[in-house]
Amino acid sequence: MPALYNFGVRLYFFAIYVASFFNRKAGLWLNGRKGQYVTENASCIWFHFASLGEFEQGRPVLEQMRNLHPDEKIVVTFFSPSGYEIRKNTPLADYVYYLPLDTAGNAREFIEAINPTMAIFTKYEYWYHFFKELHRCEIPLYIISGIFRPGQVFFKWYGGLYRKMLRFVTHFFVQDEQSKQLLQSVNISNVTISGDTRFDRVWANAQQPKPLPVIEAFKNGYQLFIAGSTWPQDEQLIAQLINDHPNRKFIIAPHEISDEKINKLISILSANSTIKYSQFEKTYNVERTTYNVLVIDNIGMLSSLYQYGNVAYIGGGFGAGIHNTLEAAAFGLPVIFGPNYSKFKEAKDLLALDAGFTITNEWELKQITEKLIADEGFYITASLQIRKYVEEHTGATKTIVDFIKTAHQ
Repeated sequence: MPALYNFGVRLYFFAIYVASFFNRKAGLWLNGRKGQYVTENASCIWFHFASLGEFEQGRPVLEQMRNLHPDEKIVVTFFSPSGYEIRKNTPLADYVYYLPLDTAGNAREFIEAINPTMAIFTKYEYWYHFFKELHRCEIPLYIISGIFRPGQVFFKWYGGLYRKMLRFVTHFFVQDEQSKQLLQSVNISNVTISGDTRFDRVWANAQQPKPLPVIEAFKNGYQLFIAGSTWPQDEQLIAQLINDHPNRKFIIAPHEISDEKINKLISILSANSTIKYSQFEKTYNVERTTYNVLVIDNIGMLSSLYQYGNVAYIGGGFGAGIHNTLEAAAFGLPVIFGPNYSKFKEAKDLLALDAGFTITNEWELKQITEKLIADEGFYITASLQIRKYVEEHTGATKTIVDFIKTAHQ
């Protein structure tokens, strides 16, 4: 079975190599690992994140461990360029690297170089050779904000190697009861239901959001609809909504912000009323009412944008799955998203509370948006419910950090 796993890893590397000739992200993935120099440490705490979303999810634990261990080096690794490229200079880490390809030799050399006293992986990153090497070296490995579903390979008849990976983990901190029961079904009992650290992150952000005077000037007292992390199919629906409401304000923060993607998005909107953030930023002290659509052409602003919104649309629901609903929810914004949300517990919770709403077409988007804006009582109830939901689910970080602190006394 390890031989088949190793073949799969090599095949994945070859696919990335081929894709790197015409795909920028694949090129970054490959070139970022090529010739990467890893500084040798006397000891460190190692955090690994798949991408930017997982970094933000695990960030509250990272911040707490940084505060508790000010003299300990912190090493952060990413699998994806979208995490590494944006957070490679984070002050929360002493060293930031791409995770090397998961081979036995790479795992041994990397772990020997950074010499971690513990490793903390967020949500779902399971790498056989890295886990095996940590176990061999008796280095504690923690999974935080873990979530498991019955359809995952761990619980299939052919998932023996992946179940073996689970046994290399020192302790699991999972989001819900189902995850705990699934792990127990394969004889994994070192599990604590801690909840999801994303709630701590978004709640803290909502208490002290970064002021954005450019966005405040754009809103200018109007109702503001914010669409975050959108993909082309989301944008087609929103374009029609914009056409129907020329007297409202809209902000679209697309998931991909290359010039090509931004220009294509603007081409489907009303050109005379649409402006990019980078352009509006230069003139907003003079021009405040000319435009009713603002396209965000940078990364890192979305979590603070929501403080100015009235309704949020979360993208990705017509593709692989919706993006982060909780950033908007923490500000009390009712959230709308597409039909592919089944893997996201919080989305199902929000639907049950009538604080989140799923749509499949432009008519449904128009109907729910109109109801939220026109029916004040309905809006206020949804807003209060969604904010309360986020607040009541905070506390995962404390549970995790207290456990680790006690284990390493």
